[in-house]
Parts: sequence; C-alpha cells; structure tokens
Amino acid sequence: MTPGALAAKERVQPPSMTRVIASLTDLQLVERKPHPTDGRQIIVSLSSQGRALLADEVSAREAWMTEQLSTLPEDQLVVLTRAVAIMKQIVAESE
Repeated sequence: MTPGALAAKERVQPPSMTRVIASLTDLQLVERKPHPTDGRQIIVSLSSQGRALLADEVSAREAWMTEQLSTLPEDQLVVLTRAVAIMKQIVAESE
C-alpha cells in the first residue's frame, strides 16, 4: 500500500504516517519498494519480521481471549455471541 493509502485507511494525516513508516522501517518491520507504475510513490509492505511479530501478537491475543471466555457462564456467552453478530452487521454495512 502507498503511504497515502495507509494514512487514509488509518484516518491520520500523511506526515504522521510517514513518521510511523520510517520508525517501522528502522525496526525492519516493514519494507519500502518503488511503486511499479508511479516513480514518485513507494509501496510499503510487511517484512518477514513484521509478519512474524504480527502473528505472535494475534496468537497471544487469541490465547488471552480464549482463557477469559472459558471462565464465563453460559448466559454471558450467549449475550456475547449475539453482540458479535450485531458488530459484524455494523461493520458489513459500513464497508
């Protein structure tokens, strides 16, 4: 994705996204490559280290949530299941 597209997606100003990308590049979590058709642009993508960090973070969050949900009574799980369906509907309608 271009920095401008990332900024729009994250709803931040392009200069802010440029600083974030620079920091992530310094940490070797993203890679910057020339745009294939527009020499003025760059494409930012996750590096292999960035993908590994993201996968670890997702795994840790899923493990934490699974543990938290395992302690809830059935009636609360039913409420959460209904809430998830509503949230999915809201997201689908906003896209």
